[in-house]
Order: sequence, then C-alpha cells, then structure tokens
Amino acid sequence: MAMLDLRELPDFTANPYPYYAKLRAEGPVHTVRTEQMERIWLIVGYEEARAALADQRFGKDWRATGRWADEVNPISSNMLELDAPHHTRLRRLVAREFTPRRIEALRPRVTEITTELLDAMVPAGSADLVDALAFPLPMTVICELLGVPDIDRDAFRELSSAIVTPTPAQRESADPVRAMSDYLVQLIEEKRSSPGDDLMSALIRTRDEGGDGLSGEELVGMAFVLLVAGHETTVNLISNGVRALLDHPDQLALLRADPGLLEGAVEEMLRYDGPVETATFRFTREEITVGSTVIPYDEPVLVALASGGRDPEKFTDPDTFDIRRAPQGHLAFGHGAHYCLGAPLARMEARIAIGALLERCPELARDPVGGEPEWLPGLLMRGVRRLPVRW
Repeated sequence: MAMLDLRELPDFTANPYPYYAKLRAEGPVHTVRTEQMERIWLIVGYEEARAALADQRFGKDWRATGRWADEVNPISSNMLELDAPHHTRLRRLVAREFTPRRIEALRPRVTEITTELLDAMVPAGSADLVDALAFPLPMTVICELLGVPDIDRDAFRELSSAIVTPTPAQRESADPVRAMSDYLVQLIEEKRSSPGDDLMSALIRTRDEGGDGLSGEELVGMAFVLLVAGHETTVNLISNGVRALLDHPDQLALLRADPGLLEGAVEEMLRYDGPVETATFRFTREEITVGSTVIPYDEPVLVALASGGRDPEKFTDPDTFDIRRAPQGHLAFGHGAHYCLGAPLARMEARIAIGALLERCPELARDPVGGEPEWLPGLLMRGVRRLPVRW
C-alpha cells in the first residue's frame, strides 16, 4: 500500500473529498504523511470508521504510548484524550451538570444573542460572517454557560486557533498549550473564589454518590474541552453550512420556501461538509485488522469523519447536497463512548443562527470582492477563517 503524502497535495485542504473517494475505492484504511507525522493510519470507509470509533482497542490516551511522555500537561486530563475507566468517570461527572435541561434552558438566550449580533451586522450590508456571527455566537454562549463572560475573546481565540488549527508560524512560536493551561488555571481559581450558578462552578463542587469529584488538573482539562470544543466546532458548522447553501442556490431556495426543512438541513450540512474532518488521534493497543489491512501495535490512527459522510456504500449520491435527505446516521459528532457531549447545543445554535440569518438577509450571497478563502490547516477542523458575504 503506497503512502499518500498530503504535503504534496496543495489542493487537499480546500477540497479533500475527491482524494477520499479515490482512497475509499482502494480500501478502507491507508497510510498518509502530514506536516506533523511521518506515518498516520487513516480510516476512510463509513462502516470501518463507525466501528473504529466504538472500538476500545483504539485507545485515546497518547501518554500510554510512551511516545511523548515529556509533554504531559494539565490540559491532557480531558475526556477526549482518556480511555475507560478514566474517561467514563469524567464523562459521568460532567454529564451530571451538562444536562439536556440546562442546554434547553439556553434557547431564549441563544436567540437573544443571535438577534443582537444580526442587529449589529445587517445595517452594514456586508460582513465577514465568521467574525460577525459564526464565532461570537458560540463563544458567547459557552462563556456564559461556564460563567466566564469577561473572558478576553480575542486572546482566547488566538490561543485556541494556535492549538487546534496552527499555522506554520504558530507551530514555531511559543507553546500555546502551556499558555492555555496557565490561562485556565487562573480562570478556575477565580471561579473558586467567586462561584456562581454556572456550569464551571457546578463542576468545581460536583460530587457523585461516592464523594468523587474533579481534581485540579481534571478541571483544567474539562474547561479546555468545553471552551475550545464548545466554540470551534460550532463556528465551522455555521460557516460551512452557510457556504453549502450559497454554493447550492436550489437548496437555499428550498429552505427559504419551507423553513420547516431547517432541522434536516443542518443534519445534511453536518454530513456533507461537517466541522470536524477527522476525529482526534487514536492509538492501536494491539494489532488490529481493518478490512484486509493489519495496523501494527502502538500506531497513530485518524478516523476520517468527512470521508465517512461521503461514502456511497452508506449514502446515495453522497456528493449531492440535499437538505431533504433522510437522516442516516452521519458521523459528524463521532460515535461510541466519545460521542460529542455538546451535540444538542451545537445543533440548537446552528438552527437558530442560520434560520435567523436567512430571515434577516433575504438576498444573502457571497461577497464578490471577498477574495479567495483561507482554509483552516491540518486534518482536524474543516472550515475557513473568513466568509465574506453581502445582502
């Protein structure tokens, strides 16, 4: 099996889907080379991806590999990078507070924030939709949910981007993970001294029936996951979703004619061009056979959620964006034990934001002087840094 060097494919970031199609036709798993690693095993088939996401032989805790033992940081004590039973324990503790009732109670506030952002945006006639709506909405919501409304949004956005979608220059600069960790430690200490009726205060004091609670490092890891995953993914869900509508005028017209299609439209946005291209790293805890390929022990593995969403074995006409498509179990929020805890909040924010945007901006279109899109680098997130639009 020949290794695919993604560094030699300059158009891969802008449109990886034709490459994923070629890879799927050759088999469900391949080795690729990236800027970060010389060899990664990439799972591209839908069924194989779904199975891998739920297979605990693909471990999440990179510290168990012995590869980066000197890079341990409090941020690593988070649910995304832990296996059972540690992951199970942390998820149980946060799920006690991150309840459907708490999320649903946010609906009026999400609507209010969306209205305020559109009130500021609409009179101008044009805007960068990422800066004007897609970023500030989920950032404001997650900060208020956690009880940190005074966070320095610009500084946090820069740190978050440097960790999740770093540019080459950011990779060579100061350690953003350490800076983020220090930032969150201070944030939690402030919350300890001034608790409120918010999620972070609840997590600080939460205990299960046996008296178990979150340690200091675990609180840092939890704050990182909730703050970063709580806004990065939704930013790209909103902007990717709007891009898909603008690129398919017939579907945009359908949605305008029947706003009742919005719920299904958001699911199609998630399948067609979702915010997460690959799930975070997994590592083989033993030799594992995927299709007819044996992945050796202690190897890094990425599950391509974006490729699974375009697999013709699962979805009819997968490269067609069709907001009337019946939901068929896309993988945009993952699968198994690590299924996205914030999926209901992301869906709510996207439905409210996109619905209100289309209502307030009936002539919404791409801004012809907006320039070429700047795609987010790397294999983790799928999206653009800017989305110039006009109405």
